[in-house]
Amino acid sequence: MELGRLKRVLLSLPDHEYRMGWLRAELLSMPEEAAATLLDGLCEESERGEAFAREALLSVAMVFASVGECEFVTHLREEAAGRGLLSLARLLRPIPRRGDQEEDPLLAPVPDYRAGRDLTLGERRSLARHPSRRAFDPLLRDPHPLVIRQLLENPALTEDDVVRIVTRRPARVAVLQEVASKSRWLCRPRVRLALLFNPGSPATIVMPLLGLCTRPELRRIVQTPNLAIVMRATARELLGMRPPLAALDPDDIEIH
Repeated sequence: MELGRLKRVLLSLPDHEYRMGWLRAELLSMPEEAAATLLDGLCEESERGEAFAREALLSVAMVFASVGECEFVTHLREEAAGRGLLSLARLLRPIPRRGDQEEDPLLAPVPDYRAGRDLTLGERRSLARHPSRRAFDPLLRDPHPLVIRQLLENPALTEDDVVRIVTRRPARVAVLQEVASKSRWLCRPRVRLALLFNPGSPATIVMPLLGLCTRPELRRIVQTPNLAIVMRATARELLGMRPPLAALDPDDIEIH
């Protein structure tokens, strides 16, 4: 597939879920060398400020943020390193693991649901399904990814709620991955920024999202000392590649 067709098809599809599904299927059907070349070309165009490439990159970033670490990502990273595909390498650049990520939800304390006893996982998931907001405060603090997965589908959940989930410390990687897997929420700039500025967010989520940032957002990342050095250095690289500011710079308009 050539790059122009990729952009045309992606941007013709009606919503983010369709775009991600089509893109995922296309990439997995290609030889890895071809997929790497195509993605590097799109990332490079986006870094230069080409408007359609920047819009198409949103779908690419959301796909990689949602799939996490997998064999396909590993092979693309190897292709980027072996062939000098610098733009793709930035998209998939790894970050050393940090020590402030709490991994095992079974060992984390469960919030007080004011039921007079500890609720089972099944009971908490059932609460997360109900549209009533009565139990939302403990649900938003629940450490189990299955509870959060159910809650993210709840029609009463708001963007402010999702930002609260994402900004909790210490970071629970499985919970952040649940948020990143939902196009309904990941397409929203505030949710993406909350993921980016959580020091415990894994590289598989934050590095694909970096290329979607505006200049002011990239500057904030560079200047935030508790973020990973690799992430801040990549943000600095992306800043250096942006075209000169015009009177009205489309690069500083949020991507939705």
